[in-house]
Amino acid sequence: MDTDDGFEIGTFLPYLLNQAGEAAGQEFQRYYKDRYGMLRSEWRVLFHLGRFGDLTARQICDRARLHKTKTSRAVAALERRRFLKRAVMAHDRRQEQLSLTAAGQAAYKDLAGIAAAFDARLMAQFSAQEQTTLRACLQRLMAR
Repeated sequence: MDTDDGFEIGTFLPYLLNQAGEAAGQEFQRYYKDRYGMLRSEWRVLFHLGRFGDLTARQICDRARLHKTKTSRAVAALERRRFLKRAVMAHDRRQEQLSLTAAGQAAYKDLAGIAAAFDARLMAQFSAQEQTTLRACLQRLMAR
């Protein structure tokens, strides 16, 4: 069925953002998957702990916009690989403080360097002004 209702999926902003994000994400996934056998959610948990220091799973969920189930699975996988450790919080024994081990910090530093180079290659196709505008527009959309 071919209808001409005026709607074009190819110019629909959520679709474009999703497609661009998926393409870039899958390309970058090669690095953390091939080097460390990580899934996307594991990389995101590792990144947040490496960038912001000790956090609870709830804080990671909020910052990374990850569902609590995915966060829990990622935390368990990273703990099995000895990339993070848990410590029960004294003021609330139901919560755990998550922190990177030395191996986790090394993996984060390695992948953060790769991510910076990957970002530079992606952005190289845009002028300096376009880069500034693109980042500002995306940040504004994320803040909604």
